[in-house]
Amino acid sequence: MRFEKYRKYYPAAAIVAALLLAWLTFYTVRETEFVLVTQFGEPLYTVSDAGLHAKWFFQQASYFDRRLRIYNPRPSEFLTRDKKNLVIESYAAWRIEDPKRFVQSVGDPAAAEMRLHDIIWSSLSASVGNQDLDAMIAASAEGVKTGDLLDSLTEMTDRASLERYGIRVVDVRIKRLNLPEQNKQSVYARMRAERERIARQYRAEGEEEALRIRADADRQKEELLSAAYKEAEKVKGEGDAESTRIYSQAYARNPRLYKLLRTLESYKRIFNDNTTAILSSDSELLKVMMQGERGAQ
Repeated sequence: MRFEKYRKYYPAAAIVAALLLAWLTFYTVRETEFVLVTQFGEPLYTVSDAGLHAKWFFQQASYFDRRLRIYNPRPSEFLTRDKKNLVIESYAAWRIEDPKRFVQSVGDPAAAEMRLHDIIWSSLSASVGNQDLDAMIAASAEGVKTGDLLDSLTEMTDRASLERYGIRVVDVRIKRLNLPEQNKQSVYARMRAERERIARQYRAEGEEEALRIRADADRQKEELLSAAYKEAEKVKGEGDAESTRIYSQAYARNPRLYKLLRTLESYKRIFNDNTTAILSSDSELLKVMMQGERGAQ
């Protein structure tokens, strides 16, 4: 009889119990998540399909983000194949691939990145140890050859992380290469020497090109002068021939006038204010001067 007074609460309690049972049984999975179903702490299976799913009410659903994460390890110093120290700052893009293995091995992203740091460091050490410093640091972009190194580094890191921790390492890249302070000056000196060598090469090529251009200009100059001289001589010859022809015509038409004009022209060329000439009175040169027009007969 003492429970009779609570009978009116039974439907509400049943509804609450049904809602609680539904809340413990059903769960949703987003596109960006994995759900790992566990029973008393023991992983059972992984759900990756987005939507509404069900489990037993006494089982637990753990959610994991399946999107890429970026991990930035602290800069570390490595030794190259030619025994040169190099400080490398890198980053890794990773995501959870196997939630069951992930939970069993590391448990959370912070612990996973601690394990990932060790793998990246060992992989970088092995990869850099197979490269010379000149292959990673050069005066020109064409001289830097790190593509194969980074691909190999990504492959090694991904293989080790997936097998041990259920992590997929998508990419490992180098953000910055630096040199220890004690090595910078020697490397800078080598880079300056390389730049000076390139500058000397450019100057030598420029001087060679300048000599070629000057030689070509001199050749063209000689060709032009030769052609101009040839043309001038041709015009001069044609002028002399035309002058001779005109003189011949003038002489044939009026020999006395022609002789007179030629004699007067010779006077202009021979005599001036400072000329002193001693000639006989019957000199041909003086006939025109002494006799006038009759002297031209």
